[in-house]
Amino acid sequence: MDLVTFWFILITVLWVVYFVLEGFDFGVGMLLPFLGKTDTERRVLINTIAPVWDGNEVWLITAGAAIFAAFPEWYATLFSGFYLPLLLILAGLIARGVAFEYRGTIESDRWRRTWDGAIIFGSVVPALLWGVAFANIVAGVPIDADKQFTGSLLTLLNPYGLLGGLTTLLLFAFHGALFLGLRTEGEIRTRAIDLGAKLALPTIVVAAVFAVWTQLAHGQAWTWALVVIAALALINAGYCALKHQEGRGFASTSIATVAAVVLLFGSLFPDVMPSSTSAAFSLTIHNASSTHYTLVVMSWVACLMTPVVILYQAWTYWVFRHRIGVAKIPPGHGLLWDAKKATTTEAAV
Repeated sequence: MDLVTFWFILITVLWVVYFVLEGFDFGVGMLLPFLGKTDTERRVLINTIAPVWDGNEVWLITAGAAIFAAFPEWYATLFSGFYLPLLLILAGLIARGVAFEYRGTIESDRWRRTWDGAIIFGSVVPALLWGVAFANIVAGVPIDADKQFTGSLLTLLNPYGLLGGLTTLLLFAFHGALFLGLRTEGEIRTRAIDLGAKLALPTIVVAAVFAVWTQLAHGQAWTWALVVIAALALINAGYCALKHQEGRGFASTSIATVAAVVLLFGSLFPDVMPSSTSAAFSLTIHNASSTHYTLVVMSWVACLMTPVVILYQAWTYWVFRHRIGVAKIPPGHGLLWDAKKATTTEAAV
């Protein structure tokens, strides 16, 4: 195996880990208004992902940095052509991160509702747009001889791209519901698993249409196995949700996510960004890659640092592995709204 192929596989792995981990915390954010009936219940939901969400995003940063360093032509075309959707994703991720930090600082329903809206926005938008983006990458976009994207935002909002977005939206919501069943207790746990059971059928149907479309239009012979694995995993996840076996169900949605991401990258290979204008203009792992020396240095760094990141993150999940419920959530200790205004006035004086 040459180094460019190795780095394509490694980047695939980075995106797989990112979507499995970030997928469930997108799901928790999306389900916040449906499962959190009171402020304390919403705090339970947020606390299930509070210790891990920022660690999950390390994999996104790593995947982006790996593309930049290993395939700079891919990075340049992707980030210039997909500028607006990627900007919206970034805005959503920032809004969600700020909301986690600021939501509890003021004891005000209006204050908390505002930040709850930011969490929902920051979960729905990335979950939808990641699917739109990757569906378009696999299908191909207009790229000219200078490796420049010549389309617009409307180019990306085609039926196949939107179906990809709907697939990731439903899959992550389903994944998040089963994660909440695994990390919570009492009524919230029951409510989360029941919602997961209701999400199972639409997720299976939409994902099946998207997977078969991907396979027939862009897939390779060996990627049929991934379509079958994803389908069986989602069916099993739905069955487990009906039986309230949230652990097996969460493992199944994780397997389905892995299979879906590998299906997309496997269908893409050896291209990294096909051109719908002309196949001669497509970016491949060879014409978009860095120099051999750069890839050698990157390989040594990746081999040394990746195990450290994995061990640290595994330790984080182990420490915060226990279930939480309403009884374990202490009263809020944010400033009262009047006290906040007084503090602001004193600071201004």
